[in-house]
Amino acid sequence: MSTATDIPEANQPQATTLVRTAQSRAVAFSPRRQSMPLGEQLVEAELLTRDELEDALKLQASKGQKLGEILLELGVITEDQMLPFIQRQLRIPSIRLREGVIDPAVVRILPREAAERLTSLAMFKVRGVLSVAMTEPQNLEQLDELERITGLKVRPVFAFASNIQRMMTRAYEEDFAVDTVTADMDEAAVELQNEDIELDLSSVESMVDGSPVINLVNYLILQSLRKGASDIHIEPTRKHTIVRFRVDGQLIEVLRPRRDIHAAIVSRIKVMSKMDIAEHRIPQDGRCQVAVEGKEVDLRISTLPTVLGEKVVLRVLDRRRVTFNLDKLGMPPESLINVKNLLARPYGLLLVTGPTGSGKTTTLYSALELIKSVHRNIITVEDPVEYQLELINQVQAEKSRQLSFATALRAILRQDPDIIMVGEIRDGETAQVAVQAALTGHLVLSTLHTNDAAGAITRLQDMDVEPFKISAAVVGVIAQRLIRTICPKCRTSYYPPADFLESIHYEGDKRRSFARGEGCKDCYDTGFQGRLGIYEVLVIEQELREMISANSGVEEIRSWFRKNGGNSLLEEGLRMAEQELTSLDEVMRIAFVE
Repeated sequence: MSTATDIPEANQPQATTLVRTAQSRAVAFSPRRQSMPLGEQLVEAELLTRDELEDALKLQASKGQKLGEILLELGVITEDQMLPFIQRQLRIPSIRLREGVIDPAVVRILPREAAERLTSLAMFKVRGVLSVAMTEPQNLEQLDELERITGLKVRPVFAFASNIQRMMTRAYEEDFAVDTVTADMDEAAVELQNEDIELDLSSVESMVDGSPVINLVNYLILQSLRKGASDIHIEPTRKHTIVRFRVDGQLIEVLRPRRDIHAAIVSRIKVMSKMDIAEHRIPQDGRCQVAVEGKEVDLRISTLPTVLGEKVVLRVLDRRRVTFNLDKLGMPPESLINVKNLLARPYGLLLVTGPTGSGKTTTLYSALELIKSVHRNIITVEDPVEYQLELINQVQAEKSRQLSFATALRAILRQDPDIIMVGEIRDGETAQVAVQAALTGHLVLSTLHTNDAAGAITRLQDMDVEPFKISAAVVGVIAQRLIRTICPKCRTSYYPPADFLESIHYEGDKRRSFARGEGCKDCYDTGFQGRLGIYEVLVIEQELREMISANSGVEEIRSWFRKNGGNSLLEEGLRMAEQELTSLDEVMRIAFVE
C-alpha cells in the first residue's frame, strides 16, 4: 500500500476551494424546493422540461439507474447544473472530478480493484483526513470499508459514477502526475511577446490539440526559470516523452508526459519559434521571447529528428540570472588583476578556453562590459548572439547567409574597430584572420576548445598558424571550468582516505576534514546548489614568447607556467575544496587531469 502524503501546495487550495464552493452552491434554495424530488426541482428551476423528465423517468424504470445518471446519459443537463441540487438533497459536498483536483501521490492509497468495486476515487489528503469521491456517500458500510483499506479517516464527497469511472482510467496510469501539474498554473504566467512573434493564438490551440498542451509548455518554461535551469530537453521514447532540465550543468528528469502528445508539444514549440511545423526530417533552429511572470526571457530552440520522433532543446537565456561583472565571477584577486591588465592592452589576442558549458561566453561578455565605452568601436561576431549588449555592435554568423566567422571578421576589419570579439575560433581560416587583426593594432577576444591554458598555444599551431605569429599576437590565455558548490541545506563534513588525497595530488594537511552534500529535496539529491568558476590565467611574457617562437611543446609551456607561480585548474579546485565551497569529488570530476 502506498504511503499517504498530504496534497501538494499547488493543488490543495484549488481542491479545497472546489469542495467549499460545492458546499455553498445551494444556499439560496427554498425550504419548499428542498423537500421536492430531484426531477421536480430541476423542472421548477427551468433546467429541465416536463417532457424530458417523463422520458428520463421511463428510462430509469427500465434500467434501474439513478435519475441523475439517466439525465446525464440523455445529455439534457450537465453535471455542473445538477450537482448543487444533489448536494442540497444529500447534505454532503459534491464535486465534478477533473485533473488537478486529484493528487497523484494519494490516489493509489485506494487500490484500483477496491476503487472499481466501490466506484470510489481517493482525491487528496489534508491533515490525516482522506477525501474520497463516491457515488453513495451515505453508505456507511462502504465508508467503513474505505477507512479499513486506507487506514485513514474518510471524508465522503459525491460524484457521478460516469465521472468517477472516466477519471479512474487516467488516475491509475503511470504518467497521471504529468497532467495535474499545470492545473493551478496562472494562464498569464507565460506570454509570447507580440513584437517578437506574430501568431493567431486561437489557431495555435487547435493546431496543438488544445490548451492543455499550451499549458504544459508554459509550465515547463515557468518551472525552468524557477529552478534555475539553463536548458530544457524534451525527448521522445517508446512509452513516454521525457522532459529534463539542466541545472548547475547536470540533467535532472522532471516530467514524463504521455507519448501521444509529444508531436503536439513539438508543434507548439515550433509555432512559438517560427519554425516549419510540417518539416520533421531535418534539424531546425529558432528563437522567441516570452514574458515569464512579467520578466522577459529569450529562448533559443533547436529540433533534431530521431528514430522515435523529434527531440527539442530549449536554451533558457535569463538575463536576471547572469552577471556580466568580471569582479563577481569568482576569480582569485591575483588572477583578476592579471585579466584586467590584459584587457587594458591596446592590441593583442586574448583567448578564453574550456569545454562547452564552462562559462566562456559569460567571461567574454563580462570583459566587454568592463572595457566598453562611447569612445571605442566594439564589434562582435557570434554564433549565435546569446545576449544583446548596449554600446556593442553584434553580428550573427550564419551558414544560411554564407556569413562565416572568417567572412564576418574580414568585414569587421573594414569597419574601423578598436576591439573585436570572435565567438569561437573553429578553423584555420578564422585563426589566421584573428591573429592578423591582433597584429595590426586591434584587441581581439575569442574562445578555443582546449583542456587548459597551455593547450591553446599548441591548438593554434595545429591550425597552421606560424609560431612567430602566435608569440607576437597572443597576450594571454584564460582557461576555466564551472564547479558546483555544496548545497547549504545538506552540507556535512567527512574525512577522505589518505590514498584518495594522494591520487589527486593534494599537498595540504591530509588529516583535515572536507565538506560535501548528502543530497536533499532542495538540490534534487545531488548535494550541490549553484556554481562558481575556477580559472587558470596564463600571461604571455618575453621568455614564454621566445619558447613559443622556438615551437616548444605543451608540456614545456605547462612547466614554465608552474615555475612562474601559475596555479592550475586542479590547484584552484582544491583551494575551493579547502574553503569548503565544493567537494573533492566535484574537483576530481571537473579539473583532474593526469
